[in-house]
Amino acid sequence: MPQIAGLDVSRETIERLEVYSNLLIKWNASINLVSKLTIPDLWNRHIADSAQLLCWDVPIKADWIDIGSGGGLPGIVVAAILKETDPSAKVTMVESDQRKSAFLRVAATTLDLQVGIIAERAETLEPAHANVLSARALMSLDGLLSLGKRHILQDGCLLLLKGRSFQDEIEQARQNWHFDVVERPSITDNEAKMLQIRNIERANA
Repeated sequence: MPQIAGLDVSRETIERLEVYSNLLIKWNASINLVSKLTIPDLWNRHIADSAQLLCWDVPIKADWIDIGSGGGLPGIVVAAILKETDPSAKVTMVESDQRKSAFLRVAATTLDLQVGIIAERAETLEPAHANVLSARALMSLDGLLSLGKRHILQDGCLLLLKGRSFQDEIEQARQNWHFDVVERPSITDNEAKMLQIRNIERANA
């Protein structure tokens, strides 16, 4: 069985993600979905990097919200894999940029993904009551905790991809928040981490 980021997936899922990769490259010529410098290593830098979030134990039939989805990283990748591994899971992508939201709709239709796409800012969106909130290259951890507190259930979690400054972000966030965090090494970047965050409460609450 093929693997991506340590996950066993079907050949059909790999092919679906390859279609997505080609679509992303095509649209990237006119919309800045990913850095052009990363295109030669697109599969590792973006597809596998996003897929590794599913190495965490995710609730069955999860209600998943991906904020600042941009070109669908990780939202489209997560939805493409969950279509095989947990078809009952619900993935909603939030992207305020209208052009990027248009790309997400085309990608979802092309890949036959039943996902939600909301062209609105996560800060003003009604609470999503999700089990899982994901984000990649969006904002500081402090800001993500604020969005997580707004959008996840009490027993839900944040699944985040963070770069080399992750420890500084954690320390800064602890000035305003209490939370539990579990770190895992990134499969695709030796200097990055995957973070699972639960039990978010304001420090001055």
